[in-house]
Amino acid sequence: MKFLNMQHKRFLLGPVHFYRQALGFAIPVMIQTFVQSLVSLIDNFMVGGLGDIKMSAVNITNQFTFLFLVTVGTFSETGGMFMSQFNGAKDVSGMRQVYRFKQIMMLACAVLFTLFSFFFSRYILGFLVHGNQQAPDIVAEGQRYLHIILFTFIPIAFSTAIASSLRDIGKVKIIMYSAIISTLINTCGNYILIYGHFGAPRLEVKGAAYATLIARCAEVVLLLIYVHVKKPAFYVRITALWKVHWPLFMQMFKKLGLVFASDISWVGTETIVAALYNSRGGAEVVAGMAAGWTIANIFFLIFPVIFTCVRIIVGSSLGQNKLDEARKQARWFLSGFFIFGIFVGICEALTVFLIPVVFIRLSPASHIITRNLIWVIALYMPLWSYLNTQLAISRAGGDAQLGAWVDISVNSIVFLPVMIIFTYFTALSPVAMFGLAKLSDFFKLFIAGHQLKKERWVKNLTVA
Repeated sequence: MKFLNMQHKRFLLGPVHFYRQALGFAIPVMIQTFVQSLVSLIDNFMVGGLGDIKMSAVNITNQFTFLFLVTVGTFSETGGMFMSQFNGAKDVSGMRQVYRFKQIMMLACAVLFTLFSFFFSRYILGFLVHGNQQAPDIVAEGQRYLHIILFTFIPIAFSTAIASSLRDIGKVKIIMYSAIISTLINTCGNYILIYGHFGAPRLEVKGAAYATLIARCAEVVLLLIYVHVKKPAFYVRITALWKVHWPLFMQMFKKLGLVFASDISWVGTETIVAALYNSRGGAEVVAGMAAGWTIANIFFLIFPVIFTCVRIIVGSSLGQNKLDEARKQARWFLSGFFIFGIFVGICEALTVFLIPVVFIRLSPASHIITRNLIWVIALYMPLWSYLNTQLAISRAGGDAQLGAWVDISVNSIVFLPVMIIFTYFTALSPVAMFGLAKLSDFFKLFIAGHQLKKERWVKNLTVA
């Protein structure tokens, strides 16, 4: 009986060598994501010293730029379905076509967002704080920040296409190193430009924007140098980007529609929801929620780890036509990342003691909101870890339907309507509204589980 129990545990969690392999990919991604989240924390820490209004301005601008990052991420996710499998199949031509798809789509997206941000910044930011008591002051500061940040969109497009492709084939260390260098540049730039140290002008929120712009440009230069020197299998020169194999391009484009619908449904809903809870009070609400999400983002490092590990390992198995092996790996990831999610949630909950230290210049009312939000997010971490693993498994095999089913249905039918009801018909605090409405994610869990059992994801995409 003891032997059978040990075998059962091994079946659910997987052998040690499986997790050793996953850990080899996970650690650099965790460090990279932690460092990048640290940038946001440092930004908010330094800008927070300017007061609630200016921190609120940076936050609402970042809410909009997050929409750009998610949109770019849909191209990365779509291409990643194919890149990891082509890598497993050692199909260099296919890998290069995927890279072309990523670069072309991301650059087009960056140009559109840049133009939109330049001409409609006031309306965008005004929507995000509609009803807030201090909206005019927040929007004015936000415009100063956004009109500089918009110049980061094109560098981000280049760096994301390169970094995501390197990650898809397991080359994760260089991404970590570039993130560390970029973070150091951003931090030093913040220190110098926000408050005017070393003889530099005191630029406040504009200084934070310039520091971010410099750091983003440095990051893309480092990655461009790396791929030019090392020439990974997917790499093509910029002049050869337009040599597109249209049948494969259109195959990816068809997948893109569902991935885009899923991710935009999620981020669009979250943006509207942010506008709803930002309306319940003054700058202390916006600043408090911003501080909470800043800390939470550090622990959200688990999500890119999930997608990277699953895509590389499961995607590679599928590309090699090892379908049964991919099924076992999927089961092991579901169990392993759920347990990891519990650990991450506990660690996050303990960070509440750091709030008065990190955000010392924010008001006591903001501190209370931040603390409560962190506790709510920590409680949801195991659920979100399992849910993201389900989504990662589906996308590793090219199943874009699962995410669309889960996000569009639950977000539009349950989560958003509940948040609207809470906003206009209750006196609940922003954190309580969010925490109660997020119970809808249990519906996502069950829908995703049902869809995953259909095994649309058990597919070798490299075979025509």
